[in-house]
Amino acid sequence: MMEEALEAAETTIKKWDPNSQSYTKIISMFRHNRKEAREFIRCVRDLRKAMHFLVSQDSKSDKLVLAQNLMQMGMSTLEKEFFQILSSNRDQLEPESASAHSTISSNSEFEVLMEYDDYNDDVEDDQLKKAGESICQVEKASTLVMSDLKVIAETMISCGYGKECIDSYKLIRKSIVDEGLHLLGVEKIRTSQFQKMDWRVLEHKIKNWTKAAKIGVTTLLRGEKLLCDHVFSASITIGQSCFNEIAKEAGRNLFMLPELVANKEKKPHHGRIFKLMDLYAAISDLWPDIELIFNFDSLASVKTLVLSTLKKLKDSIHTCLKEFETAIHKDSSKELTPEGGIHRLTRTTMSFISSLSEYSRVLSEILAENPLKRNTRLLEYYFTAPILEDEHVNNHAFSVYLASLILVFLCKLDTKAESYNDVSLSYFFLVNNLQFVVVTVRSTRIKSLLGDDWLTKHDAKLRSYAEKYEKAAWANVFVSLPAKTSTKLSPEEASTCFKRFHASFAGAYMKQSSRVIEDAKLRDELKVSIARKLVPEYRRFYEKYSPVLRKDKNIEMLVSFKPDILENYLSDLFHGTAIISGSSHSASSSLSPLSCCSVGCVKD
Repeated sequence: MMEEALEAAETTIKKWDPNSQSYTKIISMFRHNRKEAREFIRCVRDLRKAMHFLVSQDSKSDKLVLAQNLMQMGMSTLEKEFFQILSSNRDQLEPESASAHSTISSNSEFEVLMEYDDYNDDVEDDQLKKAGESICQVEKASTLVMSDLKVIAETMISCGYGKECIDSYKLIRKSIVDEGLHLLGVEKIRTSQFQKMDWRVLEHKIKNWTKAAKIGVTTLLRGEKLLCDHVFSASITIGQSCFNEIAKEAGRNLFMLPELVANKEKKPHHGRIFKLMDLYAAISDLWPDIELIFNFDSLASVKTLVLSTLKKLKDSIHTCLKEFETAIHKDSSKELTPEGGIHRLTRTTMSFISSLSEYSRVLSEILAENPLKRNTRLLEYYFTAPILEDEHVNNHAFSVYLASLILVFLCKLDTKAESYNDVSLSYFFLVNNLQFVVVTVRSTRIKSLLGDDWLTKHDAKLRSYAEKYEKAAWANVFVSLPAKTSTKLSPEEASTCFKRFHASFAGAYMKQSSRVIEDAKLRDELKVSIARKLVPEYRRFYEKYSPVLRKDKNIEMLVSFKPDILENYLSDLFHGTAIISGSSHSASSSLSPLSCCSVGCVKD
């Protein structure tokens, strides 16, 4: 058997020896004739067994020398084949091809087929046909190439020529991984260069990095890990060593940008929090893959870098949250919005909070570990976190933070409202700004974080502000008309009431008509509320006393101010100016002289 193995090995190995006269000019035996390729592998393995036998019998025999020479020839041929397969099948060995195989069979096609002693072309065709039924052509090609690499690697390693195999593999595969990262836009950045980088440029780089990192980890590095584990499944140590050489530098380069950002943004402006959270979320999502890919000691430095970066990003995000709240506390701007409109601080604060709500998972995780200090007793009285339907999501810490942040802001609004000299304008300001807050909460993800109870409480608070505004702005108009229970007025008393009503209404209207409510629903509700209190009372008074006073020319213009005209005036409120439209033209044209008459009445 030993002599037969030597004879068969000599014939087959010399046939494919580049220095032999019988060497065929075919580029690759594995591509040209897979049957001969398998025969070559079988001969090499048999030769190895024969060499072990010869060493045990006579370590100086001529046959052993021949076997050693044949083995060197065979290994040279396999090394060439290994290199050619790696370099000429880059498409089939792209990391995404490997990562598409969630699991790769530990047995190569060669291993399966070499179990058949009577192997022939028909058997190979049947096996490949079965394989083709379960995977597409591209996957089949990828599987065959990986199978070839695996059987060559196993053979060379078992024969003591693992170094030659490993060197070729690392050389080619490292260049592919490095090229893949380059195509994804991942490049080395010098610290000095990074420190000078404008934030807008950095924002663009962060945006691109979050996309590139997902592909880089889940496709490029994961695929490379699967391929390496498969090809060198015969030796875990060799496989780890190979992947370490290929992926260690790539992993550090991939996570260099977030590390630099985390180091730079130790005291970041709160406006930068969103890009920091994008980085944190991207890395957190990739962490399970990172743990699996860099799962041995020689690559621990990559995991350490990632964990350190996550910690620094978390601290920077936490600092941003505190910095934003402090900015609200310290806002000492004396700027007041004209006529009680929506304050700039209201818009910027609610825009910021609305954007924060889109990062509830990240912020819930960060705040659960390190909550911001709060007046717990006050907060418990003010807010009860909602019970979410998804019991796997714990947003409690973030919900509490949002509620407390809005409370801080509303307190600041109260302070700003006090700066107005007009009480009605103070409440008008609070109505406008609280409505903006409530609408923002109701129309964004904040609603699910604060809950219906929060909205109910603040709707009630909004109604309270609106009622106080009405009382402060229109009370003189409301009381200018006689009560329902009052006794019948004389013509002189009725005339005085008409004059008093028109004077108070003209003054209130001219003052309130310049004020604006942007929210159409609130604007209509407030106008309807005022009209319901005023128009029916005026209509009752008008219908009762106008016939008595029509003969008095001195107050003819007052009497001509009908209830419908009053309604038209009220309908024009809170647009910023007294609107002169088709429905209210007559009303608007009559108010000016009416005001003059009213002023005269007051003077009298």
